[in-house]
Amino acid sequence: MGYLLLLIGAAACAFWANDVVFGAVGGGEESDMALGMVALRVQLGLLCAAIVVGLFHFYPLIRKQAHEHVHWRQIAESLTMKTHTFQRAALTDPMTGLQNRRYFDDALAQYMEEFSRIGRPLGIMILDIDHFKSINDTHGHDVGDEVIKGLANTIRDYTRHHDIAARIGGEEFAVVAPNVGIAELDKMANRLRLAVSNLVFNLGGNVRLKITISVGIALWDGEETGSALYKRADENLYEAKRGGRNRVCA
Repeated sequence: MGYLLLLIGAAACAFWANDVVFGAVGGGEESDMALGMVALRVQLGLLCAAIVVGLFHFYPLIRKQAHEHVHWRQIAESLTMKTHTFQRAALTDPMTGLQNRRYFDDALAQYMEEFSRIGRPLGIMILDIDHFKSINDTHGHDVGDEVIKGLANTIRDYTRHHDIAARIGGEEFAVVAPNVGIAELDKMANRLRLAVSNLVFNLGGNVRLKITISVGIALWDGEETGSALYKRADENLYEAKRGGRNRVCA
């Protein structure tokens, strides 16, 4: 308010001085000219005061606010990055870097909603490591963790970029495979199964470990729920295990 009053006063003095000076030029008295000079000096003083107030009061405030704006923007960007990191962490399996069960369920539901409209096929595969408990019991949980990581890497290598690969618990994994028929899905699953059977884990010395997986696959019928589709694939997984393991069952 003080700054505005100084500016308003300077403007009023400017108009006052203008009237007095032009009045004097038009035949006014010398006293009017002196009064006009006083008005000009008052105007100049008010303008100087306004400049001083601006330099020593408003400029530091504006500069402080600019620094605070930058500071809070950096904080906001940092919080946004942390939020994205937390969101990613909430949907990612920390051991393997694959998606987790929550992400798998959400992605499957979204694919089913979209593919029900466009009429495209959608398949899933459920797989787990054969005799995994004996691996842990014989070689320890550290080796078991390395086996899980090795399988996850192989799944990542043998699935397409638009497939959804997830670790859904323990040694069990799942893949959503859009735009494939049952024959293509069976071929994908067997290619993955063979790649896993060729993995070799060197445990030190002359100890080498090889693993196999069993896979259950199912193709969505276009009407069943995600849980029903998952249940069918899971039943096929157990059928593969009952049939001797290291196989794909559809």
